[in-house]
Amino acid sequence: MTKAGVGPGTGAATEAGAGTGTGAGTGAGAGAGTTSAGTTVAAADAPAPAALLPRRRGVELSLIVSAVLLSVYGYCAVGLAKDGTVPPGAAGYGAGLGVLALLAHFAVRLRAPCADPLLLPIAVLLNGMGLVLIYRLDLETPGDRAAPTQLVWSTLGVALFIMVVAALRDHRLLQRYAYVCVVAALALLALPILFPAVNGARIWIRIAGFSIQPGEFAKVLLAVFFASYLAANRTALAYAGRKIWRFERLQLPTGRVLGPIVTIWLLSVGVLVLERDLGTSLLFFGLFVVMLYVATGRTGWIAVGLLLASLGAVAVGRLEPHVHSRVEDWLHPFATIEAGEGPNQLAQSLFSFAAGGVSGTGLGLGHSVLIGFAAKSDFILATAGEELGLVGLSALFLLYGLLVERGYRAGLSLRDPFGRLLATGLASIVALQVFVIAGGVTGLIPLTGMAMPFLAQGGSSVVTNWAIVALLIRVSDSARRPRHATPDAPRQTPHGTPHPTPHDSPHDPPHAPPHAQLHAPLHDEDPRRPG
Repeated sequence: MTKAGVGPGTGAATEAGAGTGTGAGTGAGAGAGTTSAGTTVAAADAPAPAALLPRRRGVELSLIVSAVLLSVYGYCAVGLAKDGTVPPGAAGYGAGLGVLALLAHFAVRLRAPCADPLLLPIAVLLNGMGLVLIYRLDLETPGDRAAPTQLVWSTLGVALFIMVVAALRDHRLLQRYAYVCVVAALALLALPILFPAVNGARIWIRIAGFSIQPGEFAKVLLAVFFASYLAANRTALAYAGRKIWRFERLQLPTGRVLGPIVTIWLLSVGVLVLERDLGTSLLFFGLFVVMLYVATGRTGWIAVGLLLASLGAVAVGRLEPHVHSRVEDWLHPFATIEAGEGPNQLAQSLFSFAAGGVSGTGLGLGHSVLIGFAAKSDFILATAGEELGLVGLSALFLLYGLLVERGYRAGLSLRDPFGRLLATGLASIVALQVFVIAGGVTGLIPLTGMAMPFLAQGGSSVVTNWAIVALLIRVSDSARRPRHATPDAPRQTPHGTPHPTPHDSPHDPPHAPPHAQLHAPLHDEDPRRPG
């Protein structure tokens, strides 16, 4: 503990009395002194080290146990509603889900002890409820049992989660492989072109009875690339270029800076349009616009993105027959009923939501299986709406909202631009997927054919979502870990000035207090920036 001298020329004495010295005081009356060892120390009280946030691994464990118990309860409720008895596989289902959740928890406890305690329990609960809903629909379709396969894919997803948490010690390592990620993403997006179309879209690879959707993995790789490129060029994107007309905030960056990332985005979206995967192309477009806005802080990009999205949607909706039919179904959901052909999928989905009401019909007592082959994938949210009602559906949306919010919070708490953009991009992927899917099955927007994160049947989707949660766990661990506890904490120089660490932004002070870190802006402030 030091005692700051008041006024110029007053020495600073240490509590141990190792030595005194004379220094010039600052405007606040603080001086600087030299110890007997000859090391310069600050006379003013050093800022308090970052408070050690509670690790809350016990809270995480209790929430995981609650999530597993809720999932097992739902599994038993389905069996009791359908057959009047507890399903014989309830114990195995609970044990399997519990073991997976505990393994993931121990990985976080050992390798990311400061991570956010809510991310993993939310993922476990959503995955568990997805298995319950798929099992409930399996009882109506004995020839198409998807729950066991979904549990296998969930196991692979948790295994990937553990690998990412254990092997990736620092999220900033991904920045080195940005161009490797973008090449791999483009290759994955183009690969389904070589395979036949399924339900009008070329988005799957089917080999030996197994199907994989490469676009699910590509979205994470593109998020890494976007975050890396935008973090490295955020200043040029925000403050260089020419203004568009007379709008001060609508400034177009130079082609040298904006060109590469726009080219990558156009290639990815163009491939998806050829494959008729309009849902994923819309997701990539939204991800690109959101991350560009976060990197530059300019609201004009949001306006430009909405304008381009509207123009593109109108053009594709009129020119592409597959998309045009979906737009017609969205505009006239009951046209097939009026024509005497029976309700289509969207109409059945709306009927399911209406039948559920506020409290729902109860698990196992709905009729959403009438939707057809997409009941376990695109329209599984209709089953949740019918059997859990508005209350249960709102609870699911709150879980998704909380997952996205914790991802954004982790990004805001970081000081390195790459980490901020990566966390924001990953959380935005989940947010955009939920909006696009929920809007499609409720009639808010045309259907896109995507899978609800964790809930819907789809191996590639559940594995990718577990990878997203793992990266958010890693980012949140870095954000919540005290600076002095990080392996690259600042080191004192002979003159008392700390070396900056990779967490430090060039515009951040070397000793920013904890509250300043939590509320740091997502873009660098610049005095030239117009108010």
